[in-house]
Amino acid sequence: MRIIPAIDIIDGKCVRLTKGDYNTKKVYNENPLEVAKMFEDSGIEFLHVVDLDGAKASHIVNYKVLEQIATKTKLNIDFGGGLKSNEDLKIAFDSGANQITGGSIAVKNPAMFESWIETYGSNRIILGADCNPNASGGKIAVSGWQEESELKVIPFIKNYQKKGVSYVICTDISKDGMLEGPSFDLYKRILAECHSKQNEESIKLIASGGISSYEELPKLVEFGCEGIIIGKAIYENRISLKQLEQFIINH
Repeated sequence: MRIIPAIDIIDGKCVRLTKGDYNTKKVYNENPLEVAKMFEDSGIEFLHVVDLDGAKASHIVNYKVLEQIATKTKLNIDFGGGLKSNEDLKIAFDSGANQITGGSIAVKNPAMFESWIETYGSNRIILGADCNPNASGGKIAVSGWQEESELKVIPFIKNYQKKGVSYVICTDISKDGMLEGPSFDLYKRILAECHSKQNEESIKLIASGGISSYEELPKLVEFGCEGIIIGKAIYENRISLKQLEQFIINH
């Protein structure tokens, strides 16, 4: 089980949104590198970086911040937000991303996304499957969650599973930033339908959105999630870095 803190970036600053709404922006630190170093000092090895400006602009924007974190820490970084072209992807990897997350591109330009999996391999390309299972029956949200597609989350994941995807980040956008607990039922369903010990192509599901307390982490381990992305719970001191350090040692 990997603990993956999140750094979301707008205007080069570390921010958090609620339910993906840009009007709810709260700046937690002017210097994302400072935050990344704090995570690294607590024994954390992984980092989820989202370029929120990029998600809105539909092309990579905050790659300089990525480069800074990648060159000045040893963190393994997965990077997403606005990656829509081969050039965007090249910039992300050249700037130090270990993995990239593609959500909107996987919906709007499946041929390109599939070519990325073939070119870079399934260990470097993560499928972003973000949805609101209550309001839309689990339809995938795109373009920084500003639009809804017609694709439902489980068939969407299964389709890309057949095409070689291993890693999937799934965010319940109704839970994101709410600090009310993650979407346990959604992850259970995805793992039941897309994951089996007999299946060598089983997905590595990374839970994201709504994490609010330390007690939720072992539950997600039990379900079989491969990773947990934690954002606001860290910034609002609901989960301490000391607790995460202990969790990493024990798991």
